[in-house]
Amino acid sequence: MADPLDQPADGLAALERVAAEAEAYLDSLANGPVRLARSDEAAAAFDGPLPDEGLGTLGALDRLIEGGLDAHVRSSGPRFFHWVMGGATPAALGADWLTSLLDQNAGGWDASPLAARLELLSLRWLRELFGLPSDWDGVLVTGGQMANFSGLAAARQWWGERHGVDVSADGLADLPQAPVLTSGFVHVTALKALAMLGLGRGRLKICADGGGAMDLAALAHELQALAGAPSIVIGNAGEVNTGLFDPLEEIADLCDEFGAWLHIDGAFGLFARVSPRTAGLAAGVERAHSVIADGHKWLNVPFDCGFAFVRDRELLGRTFAAGAAYLPEASEDHPIFAFRAPELSRRARSLAVWATLAAYGRSGYRAIVERCLDNAARLAAQVESAEDFELLAPVPLNVVCFRYRPAGATEPELDDLNQRIGEAVLTDGRIYAGTTCWKGKVAFRPAFVNWRTTSNDVDLILETLRDLGARLRS
Repeated sequence: MADPLDQPADGLAALERVAAEAEAYLDSLANGPVRLARSDEAAAAFDGPLPDEGLGTLGALDRLIEGGLDAHVRSSGPRFFHWVMGGATPAALGADWLTSLLDQNAGGWDASPLAARLELLSLRWLRELFGLPSDWDGVLVTGGQMANFSGLAAARQWWGERHGVDVSADGLADLPQAPVLTSGFVHVTALKALAMLGLGRGRLKICADGGGAMDLAALAHELQALAGAPSIVIGNAGEVNTGLFDPLEEIADLCDEFGAWLHIDGAFGLFARVSPRTAGLAAGVERAHSVIADGHKWLNVPFDCGFAFVRDRELLGRTFAAGAAYLPEASEDHPIFAFRAPELSRRARSLAVWATLAAYGRSGYRAIVERCLDNAARLAAQVESAEDFELLAPVPLNVVCFRYRPAGATEPELDDLNQRIGEAVLTDGRIYAGTTCWKGKVAFRPAFVNWRTTSNDVDLILETLRDLGARLRS
C-alpha cells in the first residue's frame, strides 16, 4: 500500500490552498456576517467515524474550508465586540503563518535561537510600551489565564519563601492558608488561577465598595489584622463589564506599608498606559510585584498569546524550575523560557509579537488604542442621547455597559427582553455582542480592542439591538 504521506508537494499545495482562500476571506471581514444563522448545523455536520481511507491533504482542506467557513465566527473582524477580543494585525497574521511553517519549540535557545531571541526582545519592547521597569523579568504564555497563573504562582512562591518554604519543591502541606485579597472587579481567570495553585478561589477575601472597586479602608483593615504576615493582593486594571479600574496607586501604597505582594491583572487595561489620555487610570502599575496582560486583546496578535511580568528577576525561575539530563542549562545570554513558564513545549509566540511591534511601533499602538477609545466614547454618547437605551456605568476606557429600555417596558420585563435580544444578536450576524449582569441588571457590554473597527461599525450596534428589540416585542 502506498504511503499516503509520501507526497513531497502536498505541503506547498496545502499552503497555496489556504492562501487562495485568504484573500476573499480577509475582504469579507468588513461586511460579511459575523456568524451565520446555520453555524450550529454546519458545525454538527463534522461527524462520523475515523475513516479507513483518508481524504488526502487537499481533500481534507477542502472539506474544512467549505464546511468550516459556515460554522466559524468572524471574531477577527471589526464588528465582533464580545469577550474583549481583538483581531490580528497584518504583520502579526503573516508572522503567525510563518510560525506554523517553521514549527519551532520556543522552550529555549537550543531549540530555537530565533524564538528565544525574539521573546527577549519582545518582552523588552512591551516593558517600554507600558512604562514598566527595565529590570523586570517576563515571559510569553498562552493568554490572560496562564498569565494570571504565572504571576500568582510567583506570588505563591514568594509567600512560601517568606515562611521559609520552597513551595515549588516542597508544596503547601506545612503552611498556613495564604491570605489573598482583592476587589469586586476580580476576573474569573484570577479565580481559576487560585484554584489551580491550591490557594482556593473560595478563600479569596473581597474588599469592595458599593461600586465594586477596592475599598481601601477595608483593605487596610485586613492587612493590619494580619500583623505582618505575608499576603497577596490582586488589583484589577480594567473590570471586564465596564472597564473600571481599582485605585492602583493607593493599593500600592498599602502593599508597601504592610509588605504585601501586589499582583495586577491588566488583561486589557494595561494598554491604558499607551495613551496619555488614559495613562492615569493605570498609575501605580509600575509599583506592583507582578503584572499581566493578554496579547490577543489589544495587542491584536492571533490566539493564543499573553504575557506576565515579575519584579524579581529570579522568581519565575524558582517558581517554574525544571531540568533533566537531556535538557540544556540556561544562561543569561541563552535563556530557557520553558524553565520560567508553565509549559515546556511552547509555541513561538514571539514571532508574531515581535513582528507587530516592529511593524507599527509605539505610535501605531497609541493610534490603535485611541481609535478604540474614540469608538467607545462614540457609542456611549449614542446611548446617552437615545430615549430607548440606558447607560449603566461610566466609560473610562473601551467597554460600554448599557441596556435596551424602550418606552412602555416595565422593570420586570427588561431583563428578559435584553436577554432575548442577546440571544438573537449572536445569530443575527450584523454584530456580535453578548450580555452580562451588572448590578443586578442584564446588560450589553461591547468592548473595543480590534484595530479594524471603524465608526461605521460602531453605528451598527444600537441600530441592530433596536431592530431586534422591536421584533421581539412585537
